[in-house]
Amino acid sequence: MSSTSSSKGRLKTIAVTPKHVRDKNICSTLTDDLREQYRRRSIRVIKGDTVRVMRGEYTGIEGKIEKVNTIRGTLSIEGVQREKVRGGNVKVQIHSSNVRVSGLNLDDKYRQDRVRGEDQGQDAENDTSMTMDSNDKNSDKKEKNLNIGSTLKKGSHVKKGPSKKNNNNKAKKNPIKNKTSKNNDDNNKSELKNQSNAEKGG
Repeated sequence: MSSTSSSKGRLKTIAVTPKHVRDKNICSTLTDDLREQYRRRSIRVIKGDTVRVMRGEYTGIEGKIEKVNTIRGTLSIEGVQREKVRGGNVKVQIHSSNVRVSGLNLDDKYRQDRVRGEDQGQDAENDTSMTMDSNDKNSDKKEKNLNIGSTLKKGSHVKKGPSKKNNNNKAKKNPIKNKTSKNNDDNNKSELKNQSNAEKGG
């Protein structure tokens, strides 16, 4: 498969993609200041954003976006134009990947919320509340442990006897010993009875 056919297939897939997917692909990188401020690397470009051309013949020119072509992914920028042969000026289309955003248009409230990250702030508040709850639980456990320690120091030691389960297990493990001990007890009792009977008879 030749390179021309593969490039044609790629261009065809770009043209066939739905509009909502093409809109997401019209992104440009942010300047270092905006990256630190909004904690994101790139953003969807809209009309009214201020951008600077980073590649091509018009490198270094900065201006506001006047129009966004979602089909081709190109931008019409103030100051980026050329003269026609027959006279007059025409806007030059610059691809969104060749510009860097230096100023954001935050007139749209939805975009303003998305960029400033109010959802992230709510998540952070939820995280802090969860950590506070866990800290409270840990402090309660520590207090209980301290109370138990203080009572033990005062002299209220609790002696733990062998559990019933252990006794049952021992009895199950050594049935012969238990039988011999019972036989010995019976013999001792019978000897005591014989002695008492002998004393009475004498």
